[in-house]
Amino acid sequence: MDRNQRTSLAIALRQRYQESRKAEKSSILDEFVAVTGFHRKYATRVLLDPAAEIVPARSVAYKKVYDEAVKETLIVLGKASDRICGKRLKAIIPVLLASLEGHNRLKLDAEVRERVLASVSVSHYVFM
Repeated sequence: MDRNQRTSLAIALRQRYQESRKAEKSSILDEFVAVTGFHRKYATRVLLDPAAEIVPARSVAYKKVYDEAVKETLIVLGKASDRICGKRLKAIIPVLLASLEGHNRLKLDAEVRERVLASVSVSHYVFM
């Protein structure tokens, strides 16, 4: 259902909703929520307030932070560290990466290695 259809439905139901009793309001509201997919409280506001603007739900498109090679490397590092929390994993990635490469457990291209190390912020503290 697009925005114009939801608006016309709200206008059509608004008068009937405002003039009806509580039991009737509940059934009208149930019908309106089922058709539009709105949250119940938002649907109530739309039907009660003539100045309420019907806003469509936004779909959020997240940009990818890591490409597939970096993601797979981070998964391997997480498993090698016995799945410690991200905060602690972030702190030991350079050490763990050097250790795994030194023991021939992990072989990375220079470009992927740089991107993995770039995922680690410089502003973290390591307490010994």
